[in-house]
Amino acid sequence: MSKTNPGRFFEDYRVGDVIRHAVPRTVAEGERALYHALYPARGAIYSSDDFAAACGLDGSPMDDLIAFHTVFGKTVPDVSLNAVANLGYAEGRWLRPVWPGDTLRAESQVIGVKQNSNGTSGTVYVRTRGLNQQDEVVLEYVRWVMVRKRDAASPAPDPVVPDLARVVPAADLVIPEGLDFSDYDFELAGEPHRWGDYAVGEIIDHVDAVTVEEAEHMLATRLWQNTAKVHFDATFREDGRRLIYGGHVISLGRALSFNGLANAQMIVALNGGAHANPCFAGDTVRAWSEVLELAETPAPGIGAIRLRLVAHKGAAGDTTLRGEGGKYAPHVLLDLDYWALIPR
Repeated sequence: MSKTNPGRFFEDYRVGDVIRHAVPRTVAEGERALYHALYPARGAIYSSDDFAAACGLDGSPMDDLIAFHTVFGKTVPDVSLNAVANLGYAEGRWLRPVWPGDTLRAESQVIGVKQNSNGTSGTVYVRTRGLNQQDEVVLEYVRWVMVRKRDAASPAPDPVVPDLARVVPAADLVIPEGLDFSDYDFELAGEPHRWGDYAVGEIIDHVDAVTVEEAEHMLATRLWQNTAKVHFDATFREDGRRLIYGGHVISLGRALSFNGLANAQMIVALNGGAHANPCFAGDTVRAWSEVLELAETPAPGIGAIRLRLVAHKGAAGDTTLRGEGGKYAPHVLLDLDYWALIPR
């Protein structure tokens, strides 16, 4: 009996299966420092204990995307080791902050399967939860992945496609306990813009750009223990190129959005997302955001802003999203819909 694990293939998934992912991970300040070295992240709450304390927290929590990447990485050996591509996200919510010293683990339930028409792959839908050392859920999300079949001749399962909410309702957003923006320091945060300064339909070009380096991408995937073959193995794709981890593009886009959205401090929900086109080393990533919705919250001084974040490798100032036939324009890398908290 082989002791090595080739990973799950499409025919190995059954709707209802619950997968407890291996290797819990304790996150600490070194994780934050490395994250800020990989991405130009400058959110004040995640950079300063004093700033976070002035906003009602016990100190500076870990960046929301550190929690996301850590939990996501746990799932890769069981969900996407043999993936062709990660296709989308829905119903994501951050339920409580992750603090330095917390230990995170992950579990996923298979909620859908559908074989592709080519018979060589299929789409797997999973709902993943990240839990801390007290077994408290810190975040949850749905994602769907195109996974290769082990044997193209194996019979197709009955298709099950889950009915997923298009948007997390504002009323279901979870505000971290104690968070209070009543005395928010706009000068230290970096920009004066507050909730009421944004308008639905407004588009913000974030101006800055980052060229993706192979070494940084490889460091990121190792940091998050993301062992998907498309990111590590240059022989896995016919073109001999390693695909840049989609989460790397998410973090780059989010960090670039600081210029114009410095006060959109905390991500609290992930409504949807698509990795529209592949990203490779050498691509220069730019970003723009569209304001989709504004909502009040019951928390003191805090509003919610729903944003579409688009990361692309096009020319500076290009906010084209779709091309002919309604398909994503070829330069678009990421189309992400999320809720963030912002001072009112």
